[in-house]
Amino acid sequence: MDRRDLLLAAVGMGVLSSARAHHGWSSFDQNRPIYLEGTATEVRWRNPHAELVLELPAGLSLPGDLADRPVPAQSAAVDGKAVLSRAQLPRRQDRRWEVELAPLFRLGQWQLPEIAPGTPLSVVGFTFKEEQGAALLRAEYLFVGNKTYGLRSSPA
Repeated sequence: MDRRDLLLAAVGMGVLSSARAHHGWSSFDQNRPIYLEGTATEVRWRNPHAELVLELPAGLSLPGDLADRPVPAQSAAVDGKAVLSRAQLPRRQDRRWEVELAPLFRLGQWQLPEIAPGTPLSVVGFTFKEEQGAALLRAEYLFVGNKTYGLRSSPA
């Protein structure tokens, strides 16, 4: 293989690995919302969606006011109150979770500032059925400071 062929092969492998890393909503168990809270330790602010690694504290618990938190209206039909009221802690004991946010364009629509490592936040979202595979959560609602962001779709 010459250098050109090696370069094309490397580019192709990168495209394939990026495609495998991106998951649509159908890959996630949307019947069991999961609550996570902690500190962002790594942040990748890029497309196809922003991602962060969330370091959870020992003894994570559901906040008593979670079901009562206000949720912003989204252009997609999401019953935010129902999602928050059904949220539960993960069964698995991982202290580090990969969290998939939304595409950068949508984060801009929500006017979410870029999250920096060290930022405390919480999130409600969905993981794979039966929490199989990696400790990965697809964010539905993101709580940063005193603001709530709905990440399924654009603001309504």
